[in-house]
Amino acid sequence: MKFKKLCFVSALSLFSASSFAQDITVFAAASMTNVLQEINKDFEKANPQDKVTFSFASSSVLAKQIEQDAPADVFISADTKWMDYVKEKQPAKTQNVHNLVKNDLVLIAPIESKIEAKSIQAVDFNKELAGGYLSVGDPSHVPAGKYAKKALEYYKLWDVLESKLVRAKNVRDALSYVERNEAPLGIVYATDAKVSATKVKIVATFPNESYGEVVYPAATVSDKAEAKKFLDFLKTPAAQAKFKEAGFYPVQ
Repeated sequence: MKFKKLCFVSALSLFSASSFAQDITVFAAASMTNVLQEINKDFEKANPQDKVTFSFASSSVLAKQIEQDAPADVFISADTKWMDYVKEKQPAKTQNVHNLVKNDLVLIAPIESKIEAKSIQAVDFNKELAGGYLSVGDPSHVPAGKYAKKALEYYKLWDVLESKLVRAKNVRDALSYVERNEAPLGIVYATDAKVSATKVKIVATFPNESYGEVVYPAATVSDKAEAKKFLDFLKTPAAQAKFKEAGFYPVQ
């Protein structure tokens, strides 16, 4: 009798735990891949009943999927435009919008490259790209590529370099071309270069006046309480410390 009662209590406990378990689907910019996976280890340790699933891609791709009612709970974009797009297309779903962190735009080269420069103006792009291409996110829709285009226009280099671009579908793909030495130069975020510090090096950092600011807005895009819980966790000191360690910095 005692054994049957114990089995019943155990089964009830398992049922209760599973009934409160929630899956949280996070759509996030590709440049957030490593840091969010690290932060999620702490989140799931603190909330073992919840399981987070990530979908990393270009912000534009994710925004259009959310427009089509993809089952996302949280959206983190690499620029404000695509968050505004989601707010416009899904106004009822998009809540708790706030700017999460910032990033920098950098010019990179393969780690073994001999190129040295103290500034973007000091880079001889024609020389460095002789027979090669500049790897960037596709400027038509990828935030990193749009920032890159704006920066190149600022230095009056766009018309010269437009025909020499490798247009990647997201910033991590742009990074991979340089990692594999398939492109002698690339434009990515500082955090991407840091993730791949054994394969690429930063040649120079683009000043903010050349392209603006790389700001990551975040929002809930479902009414799950757990979505808001995950979003709030990203603002905790522990999570912000992980962002800082990865090379992101806070929004002032």
